[in-house]
Amino acid sequence: MEFEVFESLTSSPAPGDATSPLVRLQYLIDNTPAIIYATVPSGDFKMTFVSNNAYNVLGYRPEEMLADPNFWFDHIHPDDAPSIFSSLAQLFVEGEKTYEYRFRTAGGEFLWMHDRLRLICDDRGTPVEVIGSLTDITQRKRMEQKQEQLIARLSEAHDQLLQSEKMASIGQLAAGVAHEINNPIGFVNSNMGTLRHYVGTLLSVVDAYGAAVQKAAPGSALAAEIEAISRKADLGYLKDDIADLVSESMDGLKRVKDIVQALKDFSHVGQNDWQYADVHAGLDTTLNIVANEIKYKATVEKHYGKLPEIKCLASQLNQVFMNLLVNAAQAIQSRGVITIATGAQDGWVWVKISDNGCGIPQDNLKRVFEPFFTTKPVGSGTGLGLSLSYSIVNKHGGRIDVASKPGVGTVFTIRLPLVPPASTAPPDAPPA
Repeated sequence: MEFEVFESLTSSPAPGDATSPLVRLQYLIDNTPAIIYATVPSGDFKMTFVSNNAYNVLGYRPEEMLADPNFWFDHIHPDDAPSIFSSLAQLFVEGEKTYEYRFRTAGGEFLWMHDRLRLICDDRGTPVEVIGSLTDITQRKRMEQKQEQLIARLSEAHDQLLQSEKMASIGQLAAGVAHEINNPIGFVNSNMGTLRHYVGTLLSVVDAYGAAVQKAAPGSALAAEIEAISRKADLGYLKDDIADLVSESMDGLKRVKDIVQALKDFSHVGQNDWQYADVHAGLDTTLNIVANEIKYKATVEKHYGKLPEIKCLASQLNQVFMNLLVNAAQAIQSRGVITIATGAQDGWVWVKISDNGCGIPQDNLKRVFEPFFTTKPVGSGTGLGLSLSYSIVNKHGGRIDVASKPGVGTVFTIRLPLVPPASTAPPDAPPA
């Protein structure tokens, strides 16, 4: 335990002087860490006594504090004063009140004070005076603030870790689903190819039968019957439609295969190490994943520059791209445009994702990367998407910036080094 050393304001009484208890008491009061004071029990609470140690704590002489009837009120921090003034009358009901507030010192700074007041009444219950003690708790408040900041950072790290693990789990699930879908899609696709060939062959045989009958027995009853069967079945329409159906089915299977491949590419399962990857491939894969979120809201315009491969955690960067693209789509009210531009310069690559949506108000712009901050309705978002994106980009040694104007749109710019510092650190190296 540490004790603060004050300059003694009164002379220490002689230890053997038994006739001076008041002098001894005065000495103890003047040198205790708490400021002892008394006020009148009325609305202005004018101070009638202040211990001499007020000078050590606050820098004011007692006589200076006693001379001004509004001294106490005038030196409380403006943000703290309303809550004190509004509840001070309860002192006359409860008999005691305790406050913690900031008080202005002679040097102009504010100290946190713990103030305990007690109402003193006479035998008839009439208020006589209010006595109190003021203790400097600034150091404690600073420690509490640091503790709160640390708890907030731990909570943020914990939630980002949970979000990251959730995304990793989704990636694992996506890869598993992709693998399971791949097998049936493979043989269905193969069978559809064979079916297309068989249908073509069967239709050729039907045409050949008809032509042979007409050639061998033109105008015969058999030829007329075959012609009637053909008309009844609407064979001409069937021939055209069955070819279209097979072709559309093949196109649908190709789309499923592309989505499955996009899921596999997006998750990058098993690639937890830093590897060189193509940023454009990551963007295109992510666009396939979020296509359903975007296609009804916006047209995507790509302005890709020439980019070298960068060393990165590809699945995590894909998460960043997904968060920004989904946010861009959700910012567009009816129909708009999402633009993706890329480029490289001086050992860095950059990706700009912009939209012409509703934009972000200036007051919210500086908070978009804060954990749990969201302007979406309750239940529509965790407020961790951009916070996690910021963390991922920061892990890559890069930076993410945002510019926005309400009613015009928003631009997010990601800048990444070709080789992040973290990717070159030895696996067993302690954190810096």
